[in-house]
Amino acid sequence: METHFFTKLSPKYSTAYRNYYTYQNLQGVRTASFIFLTLSIVIRILYHVFPESLTKAQNFPEFNFINWIFIAVTPLFYLVSHLLVVNMRKTKRATAGMALFIFVFALYIICCGMYSSFISTSDPSNALTLYLIALSIVSVMFVFEYHETIVLLIGIEMLFTMMLFHAQVGATEMTHNQMISAILLAGFYLTSRYFFSYKASYYGQIVEIRQKNQEIEKANNFKNQVLGTVAHDLRNPIAAVESLAMMMELEDIDQDTQENLTMMRESCVKARTIIDDLLDAARNDNMNAFDTTRTELNKCLQDIVTTWKIQQSNVVFISDVKAVYAMINHEKFPRVMDNLISNALKFSKDTDNVEVHLKRENSNIIIAVKDRGLGIPKDLIPKLFVRFSGAGRTGLKGEQSTGIGLSIVKDIVENHGGKISVNSVEGEGSTFTISLPVAD
Repeated sequence: METHFFTKLSPKYSTAYRNYYTYQNLQGVRTASFIFLTLSIVIRILYHVFPESLTKAQNFPEFNFINWIFIAVTPLFYLVSHLLVVNMRKTKRATAGMALFIFVFALYIICCGMYSSFISTSDPSNALTLYLIALSIVSVMFVFEYHETIVLLIGIEMLFTMMLFHAQVGATEMTHNQMISAILLAGFYLTSRYFFSYKASYYGQIVEIRQKNQEIEKANNFKNQVLGTVAHDLRNPIAAVESLAMMMELEDIDQDTQENLTMMRESCVKARTIIDDLLDAARNDNMNAFDTTRTELNKCLQDIVTTWKIQQSNVVFISDVKAVYAMINHEKFPRVMDNLISNALKFSKDTDNVEVHLKRENSNIIIAVKDRGLGIPKDLIPKLFVRFSGAGRTGLKGEQSTGIGLSIVKDIVENHGGKISVNSVEGEGSTFTISLPVAD
């Protein structure tokens, strides 16, 4: 933290920081004036509840008079501070008039405290405790610029000297009290400038964080725009290559050419998959919440499995419940199941079944995708759901992995309010388990 005991704040944040702390100061004035007014009214009520005890106190006439002044003047500070707070919420700009108002209120509070103690004891030494409390409250509660702090010190010292003369103390006692006052004012100055520096440092950090967030947001938007443009520009030539390969397959071609065309089509499918994964990753970066619908999961999962059975007959659905409902996003959740099923098939033999299980455990729905394939090495399991962690592996038929599919799955499941985990043994297969809250 950079301290500003004898220096001003750098111009980089000075204007913005002044607007910030002026608004905080005005709120402080409003709060302090309300509390002070409440205390003054409570004292006035006590005068009526216990008249004999309080009216016989020393200097009661002065106390009575000053209490009425507090009750009359303090609401003005509350009203003006409230109006200035409302005005500053609209304009977001501090003015010299606001600074002067806050300055006057600080003097008012300190003067009220000192004068009340003086007239109650007629002994300046007994007034210094309240004097110290008032200085501490003002130094902590309000933020003043360097020159404002100096002027405030001079004003406070003048008020204290005037009250000493009012109390008609002797020269020795006056010197003694002035020395103590000088020590208190020095402490007030250091405390005030320390809190000024602390709050300025805090404000600077907030501003820098906001700027970084804006830069990150701009960079993220730019990334999404680039990905969208790349996806759009790449899909057209990929689709064209795939169409040409399909057209060539309609002709009378030899076996070698057919193999080359098949490789071309598979490469196009892989390229489209990579593009889709990258776009999903970009979308999920900004996915905090999405629309969900109360959905019966037996039918939902059965429809997904039926679609896969058209391509792979060894995908089966097994349910232990008749009807169970969850809040599901029908665009995102099928993506989760498709990814898990495709991964299971990728690392399983053609003769091995991939099972999708559904059951209920108390208030949770459990969906498990189970295969009996290669399994996952232990050292890769912690990296599976981390984007671009290098945990992606080549499938049994040479299928490539982008390394981001499972991270997308995890994001989608968590945005459904669920959790995903994996249990795997090399050579025996893997089970990915999704837990979702029940929507009764």
